[in-house]
Amino acid sequence: MKLIDTPFEGLYIIQPKVFSDSRGYFFESYSARKFKELGLDINFVQDNESFSDYGVIRGLHYQLAPYTQAKLVRTVRGSILDVAVDIRKNSRTYGKHFAYELNDKTKEMLLIPRGFAHGFSVLSETAIVNYKCDRLYENSAERGVRYNDPTIAINWRVEPSKVKVSAKDNVLPLLGEIEVNFV
Repeated sequence: MKLIDTPFEGLYIIQPKVFSDSRGYFFESYSARKFKELGLDINFVQDNESFSDYGVIRGLHYQLAPYTQAKLVRTVRGSILDVAVDIRKNSRTYGKHFAYELNDKTKEMLLIPRGFAHGFSVLSETAIVNYKCDRLYENSAERGVRYNDPTIAINWRVEPSKVKVSAKDNVLPLLGEIEVNFV
């Protein structure tokens, strides 16, 4: 497993070692021991999986403290544009986003630390996305940032006429209006 830095503190791309042969492939998508060897001490407690069609945008979601979540995101099938927005008020990258394509070919993963809003768009015909969280989901702490906030200016790489967003995500507040209780 290889850890690749990004311009954001605590946000990493993880490249697993993939073993391929005539039968197919094998890789460890998570190993507590290997994460510790990489200096990552995270205890994941929940796995989530979603299936979506091309053009679906999910997010941008986060949870308030004390329920903030770190996430390890990977694509099981298809291709997505995974996006993390830094909403840590005292961060030098506050309000900026990191977008990275995750797909079933490279098997790369994105490790998103606590204090980021997270979302993704589906670039392939369909996609199955799996992500681990280090805290359980808490409905009362769920918050979000609108996916099309012009101050964040995310290029979701989806044809505008094909964008599919839930009614809930479509009315999330803009970055300047969000509630955060962490730094």
